[in-house]
Amino acid sequence: MLISYWNSIVHAYESSFAYFGKLLTHPYLDGRINGFYMLILLSLAVWGLELALPWRKKQRAFRKDFWLDAFYMFFNFYFFNLLLYAALSTISTKALGDMLKPLGYSGGHLIDFGALPWIWNIIIFFLISDFVQWGVHNMLHRVPFFWKFHKVHHSVKEMGFAAHLRYHFMETLVYNTFKYVSLSLLFGFNLKDAFYVYTLAMVIGHLNHANLGWDYGPLKYIFNNPKMHIWHHAKDLPEEHPKGMNFGISLSLWDYLFGTAYVPKDGRDIELGFPGVDEYPEGFVEQVVEPFKEKS
Repeated sequence: MLISYWNSIVHAYESSFAYFGKLLTHPYLDGRINGFYMLILLSLAVWGLELALPWRKKQRAFRKDFWLDAFYMFFNFYFFNLLLYAALSTISTKALGDMLKPLGYSGGHLIDFGALPWIWNIIIFFLISDFVQWGVHNMLHRVPFFWKFHKVHHSVKEMGFAAHLRYHFMETLVYNTFKYVSLSLLFGFNLKDAFYVYTLAMVIGHLNHANLGWDYGPLKYIFNNPKMHIWHHAKDLPEEHPKGMNFGISLSLWDYLFGTAYVPKDGRDIELGFPGVDEYPEGFVEQVVEPFKEKS
């Protein structure tokens, strides 16, 4: 058993590093631009929109912590997700399968959506994935242990597109665990189409954090948007939402359905962060270490 796991670990990390190298050298894979270069192009495009149509006129092009957030973006997406987590998830999947075997589980899904036409597979995949993430995001705010890690994301004081990916790497473990169980084990989605869902979520996430004054008109009740998400980062929370509000990742409809939506007025110049944010560490290493030092 131990030898089997050791071989799985070695193979998983060898595969991750080989795949990462392939992404670097092959901008197009399977007839489309790969995720590595997609993130770069998307970031440049949204940053261009910020510069051309800034909502907060006094905010500099290279706002406070621009380079810190850019580093987080590359660390979380490229280094941690592609190199470390991809291999770890392969090993974890094997371990989970081995643990469930004594209980009689030998594969299969509660509901198998994988056989649906690809467009319906993508739509349902997107809805369930976003709802799961909305629930996890709620948990990050309401459970003190998880809030310690989520505070890294809320330490942003000036909003910009790259703030989207300023988060503690532990959040990847939490979000992806719930997504894997729901999307793969329970519902059996065809995960080869996840690229399209992920790309759409990345576009919306970048726009939500960008210095843009958009709310999409009537579609604001369906899609999360910059004017709504700015309130999620408000330093001073209202009495009716002491643990936070506007938890939607890509979709705002969950917040409107479950009573956690809050957009009282134009929030362009509200103060961002959380009580005590001015004393929060400002460097990458210090922020990554801080949750492990802080008491719940």
